[in-house]
Parts: sequence; structure tokens; C-alpha cells
Amino acid sequence: MRIVRVIPTVLKQIKRSPIRSTLTLGGIAIAMFLFVVVESMRTGVKEATEMTAGETTLVVYRENRYCPFTSRLPQYYEDRIEQLSGVASVVPIQTLVSNCGASLDVVTFRGVPRDSIQHALAKDGVIVEGSVANWKKRGDGAIVGSALAKRRGIKVGERFSAAGIEIFVAGIQETEQAQDKNVAIVQLPFLQETSRKGGTGTIVTQFNVQVEDSNQLESVASSIDEAFAHDEHPTSTFPEKAFVGRAARDIVHLAEVAGMLAWGALAAVFALVANAVVLAMRDRVRDHAVLQTLGYTGWLIGWMVILEGATIAIIGGILGGVAAFLTVQFGQFTMTMEGVNIEMSTGPAAAIMGVALALGLGMFAALLPALRLARTDIATCFRAV
Repeated sequence: MRIVRVIPTVLKQIKRSPIRSTLTLGGIAIAMFLFVVVESMRTGVKEATEMTAGETTLVVYRENRYCPFTSRLPQYYEDRIEQLSGVASVVPIQTLVSNCGASLDVVTFRGVPRDSIQHALAKDGVIVEGSVANWKKRGDGAIVGSALAKRRGIKVGERFSAAGIEIFVAGIQETEQAQDKNVAIVQLPFLQETSRKGGTGTIVTQFNVQVEDSNQLESVASSIDEAFAHDEHPTSTFPEKAFVGRAARDIVHLAEVAGMLAWGALAAVFALVANAVVLAMRDRVRDHAVLQTLGYTGWLIGWMVILEGATIAIIGGILGGVAAFLTVQFGQFTMTMEGVNIEMSTGPAAAIMGVALALGLGMFAALLPALRLARTDIATCFRAV
């Protein structure tokens, strides 16, 4: 087909203006890099905060408290929560973070009872180095998330110190759960007695509650808060992902604002392709007249213009999309705030979507110039020379 056979000609036309083509491709690549990175961040926020069917975990926190440093609940609340209807299990947790504000490098210690370690590990977690048995043998033992271990160069058998806590690395957990990739799980009594902030003894930060039926989340949460409404330490109970969204509210807002940058990146792609096509048409008026003389129809030349815009856009889109994907994939960037973690999505979906949008925008940007050229007769082309 003629519309396919003209592809080599289109590629040669692009190569004829190397400086302009390179600058255009570079601009599109940068715009798509920004778009894919922003979309990865927005996807990560969505995955971390959007509730899904079948969720059965509740987080019990101190009412009107946000940072783990300020949430203090008596550990004996565990027995009272277990007696409530619909509760399957309760795990008291002490949380200590090296920084309570938004940051890309936060160490989170999570203290759990020795016999509740299986409830504290991620559902898809795999101990790739060390073992749970080693963790139970040592009071200062810790099971470290793979992302934290990689970021800080932590290995099994070594000692590690952060936020005033020194631990022995008994195991490394590999998981896809952002909340477990960047934590060090230690024994609750050890963290209670050695933490400088958050109290000692029988004080914990929160309770993680598993309900018997996902349809009972709201009713069980209400029952827990009503049970402690008049105590010295009232509670606020949320589904786990709602709790993450509440704690990381600044990051959620940042992702919403970043969405405007993504739209700006798409607008830049459209403008760059449209500018490149218009400039190319002005330079090739003589060429178009010659092509029509050789038998090329106006519509075939118009198709060549659309193909040129699409080619520039998709090459730039692939360069920017692949660069962004590799950056996010190997960087494993995690935003932490108030003890919860939100990881930038490392899947290829954002890059694929970016390349597809770049292709669509490239064709759309070249459409109007292509239509105009397709309707221009040969005499007009020669007069414009």
C-alpha cells in the first residue's frame, strides 16, 4: 500500500533537519518523562489510599492524634477490643519514625508482640534472608523490609541504628506492599523500653484489628470508638487504607497538584509537534510541488505530514517514557509521612499510557496542517516557491 511505502520518505524528511528534529525530540522526551513520573506518583497514591473489596483491617489510633509520637494508647485496650463482636484478632503496635514529616528517607520501626509476628508480616511477604526463628531468639532482632535494606545497605547479621534505636538484622522481607517494604519489625517490649519518644512500658501507638467480615468494617470501627469514647484515651478507628490517606494527606494533595503538571506536559507535546510540522511545511513547499508533479495526491502528502508528526511524537514519547520508567523502577522512591509509606508505582502502565498519548497528540497536532496541505493544488505550491 502506498500509505505504508511512504514511511522511508517520511523518515528521510525528518533527518533532513537534524537540529530541529533533535530539539523537538528532546523537548517531547522531557515532557513525557515529567508526565510518566507524575502519573507514577499519582498511581502510587491511589493504590495506597483507595479501598478495595474484601479489606478486613482496621487501624485504631488515639483520637485527634496524627504523628506516631503523639498517639499513646494503653496496651490493655487489646483485651477489651478482642471481646467486641466481629473482631477476629488484635495486634498492639508501637511505631517509631526517624522523621514524622514528609520525606523520601525515613526509617520506621514497628514493634509487635513476639507471638504476633505472623500477623505483622506482609500477606505476600517472603523472608529472603535470615529467618523468623532468628528474630524470636533475640530481643533486639529485626526483620527489615527489602526497600529499606537496599536503601541503607543493610545485611543480615549486621547491626543498624536510627532514631536512637540500635537493632540486629535477623531477616529481610521481600514484599510488594509499600507499608512493609520500608519498616523494621522488632519485638514490642524492646521498642517500648528503648524508644526515647512515645513512652515506655505498656503504651502502644495503635492497634491493628482484623474483622471477621469485610462488610462489618464500619460497624466494628464504631463499636471500638464507642467503647473508649469516655476513657482517658479515646480512639479513632479507620480502615487501613483510609488511615493511610488521612495520615499522608499532604502527599495526597501534592499528587493532586502534580496532576496539573501532567496536563502541562501533554500540552507541551502538542505544541512541540505542531510547531515542528508547521516549520517543516514552510521549508518543503517546493518538495510538495515536485511530489504532486510525480503523481503524489494531495491526500497522500497530507498523510505523510500526519505520519511525520506521529513519528516525532512516538520516538520522543518512547525515549521519555522508558527513561522515566527506569528511573522509577530502579529508584524505588517512597514518600513517607507520619509513619505511613506511599511508593511511586513501578509498573509499566504509566509509561505505556504516556507513549500512547504522545502518539495521539502527535497525529492530532499534525492533522490541521495535513488537511490544509491536502487541499492545496500544485499551482498554489509552485506560486509559493
